Amino acid sequence: MHRLELKIPPVAVFVVAMVLINRFAHILTFAHIPLPFVSWVWWTCFVLSGFIGIAGIYEFRKAKTTVNPTKPHEATTIVESGIFHYSRNPMYLGLLLLLIGFAYWQQNGFSLMTCGLFVWYMNRFQIQPEERTLVKIFGQPYIDYQARVRRWL
Repeated sequence: MHRLELKIPPVAVFVVAMVLINRFAHILTFAHIPLPFVSWVWWTCFVLSGFIGIAGIYEFRKAKTTVNPTKPHEATTIVESGIFHYSRNPMYLGLLLLLIGFAYWQQNGFSLMTCGLFVWYMNRFQIQPEERTLVKIFGQPYIDYQARVRRWL
């Protein structure tokens, strides 16, 4: 177990990524990429992220299980309904969509690469530790769920 696992709340990682995306766009101007449909992509990502993120929170609340990402050991059930039928991590997917939309709007190669760093960090230090914990709690039913539903989308 690495000391960063489950230590930094995903929203904090998201905020750091947003700041990096903005700073890269303003400092590393040589990496500017003129992209088409900037406003359309930003608004699409914004709306989808809200829908997907809220749908995930709604399903967790409906199942009366924890939404606290730093305490997966408090999970009381495997949520497979609603958006969780398509993604095991819709709240993180929602954050990623916001990052993608913002990075696209910034039209900067390094800003766009930040989205990949977010996925790497979340997989390594948040999602994999969560999954290990959930396998310990729920066993084979959670392993079966992992086999049926993709991690992101």
